[in-house]
Amino acid sequence: MTASPALLERAPVAISPRRLTVALLAVGLATFTQLYAIQGALPQLARELGASPSEAALTVSLATAGLAVSVIPWAFAADRFGKLAMMRAAAIGSVVLSAAVVVAPSTEALLAIRFLGGAALGAVPALSVAVAYERLSGRAAATVAAAYIAGTSVGGAAGRLVVGPLAPLLGWRWAVLVVVALGAVAILVFLLAVRGRGAGPSAPSGSRRSRMAEALRGRGLRPLYLQSFLLVGVQVGVYNYLAFRLEAPPYALAPAVASLIFLAYAAGTAGSRASSWIAGRLGARTTMVAGHATMLVGLALLALPPLPAVVAGLVVATLGFFVAHATAASQVGARASAASRAQAGALYTIAFYVGSAVFGWVLGLPFEAGGWLALTACAMGMVLVSLAVALAAAWSARRGGAPEPAASAR
Repeated sequence: MTASPALLERAPVAISPRRLTVALLAVGLATFTQLYAIQGALPQLARELGASPSEAALTVSLATAGLAVSVIPWAFAADRFGKLAMMRAAAIGSVVLSAAVVVAPSTEALLAIRFLGGAALGAVPALSVAVAYERLSGRAAATVAAAYIAGTSVGGAAGRLVVGPLAPLLGWRWAVLVVVALGAVAILVFLLAVRGRGAGPSAPSGSRRSRMAEALRGRGLRPLYLQSFLLVGVQVGVYNYLAFRLEAPPYALAPAVASLIFLAYAAGTAGSRASSWIAGRLGARTTMVAGHATMLVGLALLALPPLPAVVAGLVVATLGFFVAHATAASQVGARASAASRAQAGALYTIAFYVGSAVFGWVLGLPFEAGGWLALTACAMGMVLVSLAVALAAAWSARRGGAPEPAASAR
C-alpha cells in the first residue's frame, strides 16, 4: 500500500523555532539518557557478571551498534511516512525496550535487548538535524541543531549521574529503571511539542540509490563522516574506562564518587550551544579545528597522575568534542542537498555510532594491556588523524574556492 499523492505533496507544516528547539532538546536528552545511562554502572555490572572492563563495555557498544545499523532503514521510512512521524514511533518504542533491560534474565538477553533498544532509537539522531534544516533555515536551523546536540550531552550526563550513585544502593537494574522513567518524561515533552504539527512527507526527488549516492559524494561530507567516527570513539572510550581507573589505586574512589566524572558533560552542553555562535564568527572550518585542538589538550591533561589534572582534562576534552561534533552535525545538514539530507544525516549517524561501538570496546584492549597511558596515547593518535582530515578538507575547499555554506551558523 502506498501513500496517496496528496499526502506526498504536502509540505511540512511550519513549527516555530522555539517549539522545535524544545522538541529536539527533549528528544536528544531522552535518547542519550537511555543509550548511555548503563555506562555509569559498568564497574558494578562487570563485578556482577564476572566480566572484564572491555566485556562489560559491550552493553554500551551493542546498543550503539544497533542504532548504527538501523539509521538507513529509518531514513528511508522517513521519506515515506515523514521524519517527525518516525521520530515519534522510535521514541515510544525505545521506552519499552529500555524498560525491558530491567527484567533481562541473562547476560545474553541483556545484550540482545540493548542492541534492539539502540535500533529503536536510530530515527532520532538520524533525522533530528534534517528536521531542523527542513523546517527552518540559516542561523535558526543551526541554532536548533545545536540545541539537539546540547540535549544529547545533558541526557548523557543525567543518565550516568543517576545510575552511578544509585547502582551501589539499589542495584544497577533498578537504577536503570529510574533513568527510563526520566527518559519517558522527556519523550512526553517531545511528543507534546510536535503534536499535530507534522504533515505528510514531501516527495523526495530521485531514487533511493541516487539520494544515497549523493549523500556519499556530496562535497565536504565524507571528511565529516570520518571525523565523527574517530572523535566519538575517543569520547566514549575515555568515559567507558575512566571509572575503572578512578575506582582502582591510587585513587580508590567509591563508585558514587567516581560517577561524578559525568558532570563534565556540562562542558559539552555549553560547547554544543556555543558552537553555532563561534562558527558564525570564525567559520565552521576553524571551529572544527579548534574543537580538535581542545580535545588534544584535554587528553594530555588526562594522562597526568594528579586527580585535579584528570578532572580538568576530562572537562576540556569533553568541551572540545562537543564543539567539533555540534559543528560537524550542523555542517552535514547545511552541505547536503534537500533531497539527500535525511540520507546524509543517516550516514553521519552511522559513522558516529559505529565509532562509538567499535572504539568504546577497542580502547579497552590497550587499557587492559598497558594501563591508562596506553589508552590515552591511542586516543590522541585518533584525534590527530581526525585533525589531519579536517585540515586537508579545509585546504581543499579553499583551493577550490568553495565558500562555507551560509546555513552553517549565520
